[in-house]
Amino acid sequence: MEYTKTCFSDSNEVVSSSISIAHHHSPSSSSPPPDITSLKHLSDNLELIVDSSYFADAKIVVGNGREVPVHRCILAARSSFFKNVFSAKEGSSSIRFELKKLAKEYDVGLDSLLAVLGYLYSGKLKSFTKGVCVCVDDSCAHVACRPVVDFMVEVLYASSTFQISELVTLYQRHLLDILENITIDDVLVVLYVANICGKACERLVGRCIEMIVKSDVDIVTLEKALPQGSVKRITDSRLALGLDSSRSSNAASNFPDKHTKRIHRALDSDDVELVRMLLKEGHTNLDDAHALHYAVAYCDAKTTAELLDLGSADVNCRNLRGYTVLHLAATRKDPKIIVSLLTKGARPSDVTLDGRKALQITKRLTRAADFFNSNDEGKSSSNDRLCIEILEQAEGRDPVLGEASLLLAMAGDDLRMKLLYLENRVGLARYLFPMEAKIVMDITQLDETSAFPLACLSLNNLAGSQTTTVDLNEAPFQIKEEHLARLRALYRSTEIGKRFFPRCSEVLNKIMDGDEVSWLTYTGNDTPEIRLSKRKRYMEIQEVLSKAFDEDKQEIDRSGMSSSSSSTSARVVRPKLTIDQHSKQT
Repeated sequence: MEYTKTCFSDSNEVVSSSISIAHHHSPSSSSPPPDITSLKHLSDNLELIVDSSYFADAKIVVGNGREVPVHRCILAARSSFFKNVFSAKEGSSSIRFELKKLAKEYDVGLDSLLAVLGYLYSGKLKSFTKGVCVCVDDSCAHVACRPVVDFMVEVLYASSTFQISELVTLYQRHLLDILENITIDDVLVVLYVANICGKACERLVGRCIEMIVKSDVDIVTLEKALPQGSVKRITDSRLALGLDSSRSSNAASNFPDKHTKRIHRALDSDDVELVRMLLKEGHTNLDDAHALHYAVAYCDAKTTAELLDLGSADVNCRNLRGYTVLHLAATRKDPKIIVSLLTKGARPSDVTLDGRKALQITKRLTRAADFFNSNDEGKSSSNDRLCIEILEQAEGRDPVLGEASLLLAMAGDDLRMKLLYLENRVGLARYLFPMEAKIVMDITQLDETSAFPLACLSLNNLAGSQTTTVDLNEAPFQIKEEHLARLRALYRSTEIGKRFFPRCSEVLNKIMDGDEVSWLTYTGNDTPEIRLSKRKRYMEIQEVLSKAFDEDKQEIDRSGMSSSSSSTSARVVRPKLTIDQHSKQT
């Protein structure tokens, strides 16, 4: 992917207005005056120690745990905020400051912090890392997409907090320049931060409110996104312009009725049972109350899933702004909610009133730097990347998944071997791709069914599973309801995994569908003796895999790596090599 220039391209290397130039010189001069040259050298030299431990005497800890070394004397000289902060801890040899405690009202990312620190050190806006202000959508000009907005408002807020007035002025101007191109939902973010910055951003606040007043943003969204003072100012302005619900049919001004509010309050309390009772009163329904939209936007995945299970909401219903539930889920970037909606029939092809699909919404919200970093070998997939991969897969397929095949309900050893295959496949997925597996298993509620000890007892012990077990070795083996429930959950987990995470499924296929495993699972004309031999061999492979995983886990613990990371290619190959070696020995 190529990274195009963003709206910041012309602001890099901007010299601080606090640096005065004593002498004017003619444009025809062959070289700049000595004063300017000296200042430039000083700026360049100070820039070299930004984010450097070279004689650093303090650290600022960002939200992800990254420590940024700083020099107190420089920051104190450039910012009265830091002067006061450092004075409170004068005399300490090594000081750590949590960024969240320094900037309490809004989250500031690493790149935004480094931009502000770079300005304090050198008087210049340091060129930011590639991909920071670039989204994943190749069709975007990267002038007003969400990564650009996030970077700008974070720098604006940090500059205001650290009392760097000239930087506040500069970034307020940048935001005003692109405000017309920002989506109205992102304007809400800008307004929220501009309000925090106070009088210095009055122009920005006024322009944002003017845009929101004339927009289709509804009162529920306003109340969730903005402080009450801003909401009142917007509603009063709409009233003054005749846009209130009593005089206009403008959907943005329509306030929810009391029955809708009661459902929303129940969802705020995660009380789906209360929602069920309110629906029985017959005053409204889930679609008219836009309850599913509300749950997807503001509730957790569990509450959303329970609301979906009521079966009385249209997953493709549009709200007053023309958004489907999937559009809101894409905005929230929660992969579990997105998969839940898709499996219930949500259409990824539906577009918003301005022509955006759910996939494009997610891409415009995702920083290229985060997306491609999560693709590095050995790193867990980020939620952003998972959402994009899921929606990309969904756009080309039928969102409705069928039940498990009737062939899987056959009694006898054929079913037993199929169960072994599915249990082992899901068990492998749990270890090799923990994030993806958790999303799928939560949706299918696999852990609420009883696991079969013959296939995965040792795997469950390793994973710390709390599920109960059903003895598959009972003689004679008979199909029970818990067997079928487990079978359906296993099959559905496998199918959802294949559909939404094909990259992971391909790795599992290489292990599970190898020659020996395929031979073990095929039981067409097997005699009882051959079946017994296959079962014994299957258990041997199970034991080898469990041992290999146990060794990997110990090795990872020793090296300090996170056991929750998705697998590397080395971790995938190792168990298979062990099986092959074991096969030769037997």
